[in-house]
Amino acid sequence: MGANANVAPVIIKCKKVIKSGGHHGGAWKVAYADFVTAMMAFFMLMWLLNATTETQKKGLADYFSLTIPINRISGGGDGAFGGDSVFSENTLPQIGTGATSMRPTEQNQARGDTGTADEDVENVATQNEKFESLEAALVGRGGESMVMENALEHIVTRVTDEGLVIEVFATPDQPLFDRGTQNSTDLLKTMVFMIADIAKTVTNGIAVEGHVPAAPIVLADNRVWDISTRQAAAVRILFEDIGIVESRILRITGHADREPVTRNVMAVRNNRIEIIMLRE
Repeated sequence: MGANANVAPVIIKCKKVIKSGGHHGGAWKVAYADFVTAMMAFFMLMWLLNATTETQKKGLADYFSLTIPINRISGGGDGAFGGDSVFSENTLPQIGTGATSMRPTEQNQARGDTGTADEDVENVATQNEKFESLEAALVGRGGESMVMENALEHIVTRVTDEGLVIEVFATPDQPLFDRGTQNSTDLLKTMVFMIADIAKTVTNGIAVEGHVPAAPIVLADNRVWDISTRQAAAVRILFEDIGIVESRILRITGHADREPVTRNVMAVRNNRIEIIMLRE
């Protein structure tokens, strides 16, 4: 045995010391939080825009364009309004009052009315109830015969800010007019008779709008404007023949092929007549 046999082993212990230099690199968190907040605000804005109607959007735009009259009384002197009347269309907007001929109010004058009066709200509700009753009465006519039941398959209705829109549309096998003319088919005459019978129960004004599909080829003499107007006028004549008073027909419009309801602008479905029971 060697001389070092009884010597205790030498143990070397290494201790790892980690020294912290403090917090570093936290600025990115603030930037990321700002980015997420901005994205949330953006998506909320997009959602709100999608959820509002065109009338509400116009109201918001008018609010920020400083054209909404807020006061019926003029300044009367050299004070806030300088003696100018807020009723004048020739007075430029001052602090959100008045109006101009370039940007008039809906009533075409600066009346100082915000349009939120209780009577206005009640009037709109009453009109909507009337339109719903007309819709129900029109649908109920379908049960009277198979002819009327078939005619109702070509009618859709909707209530808009303008009034009750009754859309009468053609299908490939059942047109409203002879091709390219204003000659009404028996189907259209049946539908106009149904609508006129319902229209006689109210006194609202009536507007008739004609729409036609686009031509499949470019034509040197494209008559879509002329045809759509003639077809709308033909429906007016049918109304008067059935007994609708001429003075109730307030507007005849031809929209040509400019307002298609389908992606295919040449589809027969775009050949339609819109009969509008206007709000009183």
